[in-house]
Amino acid sequence: MDISKKLPTKIPIFPLSNFIVFPDTTVPLNIFEQRYLQMVDDSMTSNRLIGMIQPRKTTNSKNPDLFDIGCLCKITSFNETEDGRYIIILKGITRFKKITEVENKKLYRELNVSYELFDTDKKLDINNFEYSDLKKILFQLKALFEKRGYQINWKDLENQDVYQTLSALSMASPFSIQEKQMLLETKNLKDRKNKFEEILRTYNTDFYNSKTVQ
Repeated sequence: MDISKKLPTKIPIFPLSNFIVFPDTTVPLNIFEQRYLQMVDDSMTSNRLIGMIQPRKTTNSKNPDLFDIGCLCKITSFNETEDGRYIIILKGITRFKKITEVENKKLYRELNVSYELFDTDKKLDINNFEYSDLKKILFQLKALFEKRGYQINWKDLENQDVYQTLSALSMASPFSIQEKQMLLETKNLKDRKNKFEEILRTYNTDFYNSKTVQ
């Protein structure tokens, strides 16, 4: 069954710098801007779906240019604070490709999107992979984390499947946001693993000096 046929082709989007969500991962989000409070309100009364996507440049513009690929997420938990903020939990569902921007009179932006390129996000192509396939990545990443003083719950990762583990590592890694975007845009799990190893090698040789962590 093609799940993409059941997904909306017009979605509200949250362009958030330095924040990338991968399919089959969960992340908390603190909402306080009025436009995104309205977006969450609207989403909660419909399908609970919003698109997370990276702006290409970190500027003060309310409508920055966007990358072509983002992640459709579902709001799985919602709480409102006493000061009017929303604390939500997002679960990544599948990646999407930006087609066109929707002209609207809302405070937030919307996109027409396609999911056709990302069938593997639903099928989770893990049959030919095992956790041991990530052993080299885990070994090198642990060394890098220790060197930079970062902490991660490695035991939790061991309880996930390969797809979830690689997605979590992609989000938690000290890679630049451009490098994380490259990982998000890989065609399938094998390509993501290879790209991850390629990027990680540059860090282990101190070619880059990025301190961006999610």
